[in-house]
Amino acid sequence: MSLSRAARGAAFFLIVFMTCVARVSAHDIPRDVTVQAFAKPEGHSFKLLVRVPLKAIMDIEFPRKERDYVDLARVDQSLRDAAMIWLARKVELYEEDSLLPDPTIISTRMSLESDRSFGSYEEALAHVTGPALPNDTSIFWEQGILDVLFDYPIRSDRSHFAIHMAFDRLAIRVVTALRFMPPGGVIRPYELEGDAGLVPLDPRWLQAALRFVNLGFFHILDGTDHLLFLFCLVIPFRRMWTLVPIVTAFTVAHSITLIASAYNYAPGALWFPPLIETLIATSIVYMALENIAVVTPHRRWIITFLFGLVHGFGFSFGLQHTMQFAGAHLLTSLLSFNLGVELGQLLVLAVMVPALDLLFRFVVAERMGTIILSALVTHTAWHWMIDRFGVLRQFPWPTVTAADAASAIRWAMALIALAGAAYLVSRAAASARAPGTPRTPSRIPK
Repeated sequence: MSLSRAARGAAFFLIVFMTCVARVSAHDIPRDVTVQAFAKPEGHSFKLLVRVPLKAIMDIEFPRKERDYVDLARVDQSLRDAAMIWLARKVELYEEDSLLPDPTIISTRMSLESDRSFGSYEEALAHVTGPALPNDTSIFWEQGILDVLFDYPIRSDRSHFAIHMAFDRLAIRVVTALRFMPPGGVIRPYELEGDAGLVPLDPRWLQAALRFVNLGFFHILDGTDHLLFLFCLVIPFRRMWTLVPIVTAFTVAHSITLIASAYNYAPGALWFPPLIETLIATSIVYMALENIAVVTPHRRWIITFLFGLVHGFGFSFGLQHTMQFAGAHLLTSLLSFNLGVELGQLLVLAVMVPALDLLFRFVVAERMGTIILSALVTHTAWHWMIDRFGVLRQFPWPTVTAADAASAIRWAMALIALAGAAYLVSRAAASARAPGTPRTPSRIPK
């Protein structure tokens, strides 16, 4: 009897435990959530339209009717509570440098997952301010969508605005697709991941410049392949007068292709990024092997310039997601990013050159040290090259169209012009080093 009673008790507690687990799992934080939003200043009003899946809203009780469907006749207050707690209090809107007060909730709507009214601002506004779902609609709360229209009082729609949307607690990964619509009809799309911090919606040139200088500085520090390439450049040349033309050639080259990519002059095919990544690894292998095979590489700035064109495309891939923060200052932002890259390179050189000098002075002979370090870099970059080529092989060979041929011809003409200019600069530099000196065979460039 005691065993039977114990078994019944265990079964009871097991049922209670499974019920609690089921309830907890039903309210688990979603893995991926996309929030859609429109921001539009008009006169003295800033309208913010937001759409969020209700499965991301926690701790809000929605009135139910039979079979746990939402009672749409009594759902308005719950929707307003969700809009205030999970949306309005997670948004900070600034006009110039002043934080605006909490918004007024103009309207809330519960929508079906199949609703497509947020395709445009006009459709979304008409939907949120239009008729609600009929009361006899059968919908579970976690299958619904919350649409909200907020209104902020502003001084002028010509002001500069910045927004902080901290929606990161709605899911494990949250992406906010925000479309800003300033006066004039130009739509500026933003794709913000998690809590992206304070985002200027219409940045001044200085705000854009500072942001992109910071991005460029940390991009070069985080790019292991770019740092290894720079390391290979520096190993044989550790004097400022020899490093200046090499680093300058790299800077000019990657600036050209970075700006060209930002203005859509680079191929947009899927095979292009893995091709560039493979070529970047190849450039490191070449530089390291040249350090091993040649005691004093001549005219390294030329090959550095050519490889710099490739690295510029690599930089552009890292900028694809962040160009949205440039606003109307695209060229300023690109030049600022390049400035940040150069500042990062100078910091790396300031550490790398003295470290190599100390290594070759007290640890190992310069030639032997150059071979050992270059061999280690070759080993690493070779594996990168093989792995990246394996990814590249997965893409079919592209079909060359007339537009592709025209683009290739333009790039070839540009490269020929750059090579001619580089040759003239090289000749002028050689003449400047020995004015009035008769040309001898020993001075002829190799």
